[in-house]
Order: sequence, then structure tokens, then C-alpha cells
Amino acid sequence: MFGKKPILKEGTHVFSTKKNGDYNDFIFGVVTGVNDRKVGINGVIVNPVGLKNKIEQGKTGERSREILEHPTPDNVVLALVYRIEHENYADVIDLDKDRCDIIPPMVYAMLDGWIRESLSEFLNNVLSLAPGDERDEAKRVLKHRMESLIDKNLRRTLYSVCRSLSILN
Repeated sequence: MFGKKPILKEGTHVFSTKKNGDYNDFIFGVVTGVNDRKVGINGVIVNPVGLKNKIEQGKTGERSREILEHPTPDNVVLALVYRIEHENYADVIDLDKDRCDIIPPMVYAMLDGWIRESLSEFLNNVLSLAPGDERDEAKRVLKHRMESLIDKNLRRTLYSVCRSLSILN
């Protein structure tokens, strides 16, 4: 009735993490092959340096630390609000040692779109500026960017994040 449980096979969208100092970077991508307990992934690895800096400065709460220590496909969008560094990822993970969660194609598309559209940069511009003309201009640019997004799920997620940060009023 509801379909089969997704299995780890070539073409499946996945989410994983990789230790980077005290915290974890996160990986999302597509499985390129499965060989016993080894899984090839081709995607993007994200280092949420902005959120790491906020924690080091003591400007965040326990939830932010939780996101960096235990990232999930559901909570990483909160790490994408601040400045990030990302690069292509093509490597093999070991299921005995590494996390590998199957994610729906819509979640993958939202994360991928967030990175490719540089939405973290637009949000960070608004959040880092003091109230005034420059911040108002950054808000206008962000709103225009949001309105020009084709992916409805990505637009809806960005709108929700902006609304929760009170930056669109």
C-alpha cells in the first residue's frame, strides 16, 4: 500500500557525516555503488564554519552545538543559515564505521539547491549587517532571490527559515 522500504543501491540519495575537529561536517549525495559494507558516494561535503564560529564566540545555544555534534538531514538546514564551506565529495564510506542515512529525493534536492543557489551567503549577508540601509538592501536581494527560485520545496524551506529568523519584515 505504501511501497517498499528504500534500500541502499546505486542512485539512492544519502546523508552521512565526517568528523572535522570537535564537530561533524555533513555529506549528502548519490550512491555510486555498493560493495558489501562499502558504499561509494558522489555529492557535496559541507563544513558549517559560520555556526562553528558562533559557538566558539558563545553566541549560540545548546541546539546549535547539538546540530554540529549530531547532524541529521532534518536539522542541518539550521547550520546552512550561516557561512559555509563546501566542496565536491567522491569517496567510499564504510557502513561499519560511518553513518549513512537514506534520504528522500526532495530532501536531497532541497539541500543541493541550497548550496548551488548560495542561499547561505544571502542569509549571512542579512544576519551580519547592522540595521540600516545596507541590511535593508541585503533583505531585498534575499527576497528577490527567494522569489526567483524555481524549486517550490526549496522556496518554502527558505521562507520558513527567514520567517523564523524574523528577517523578512
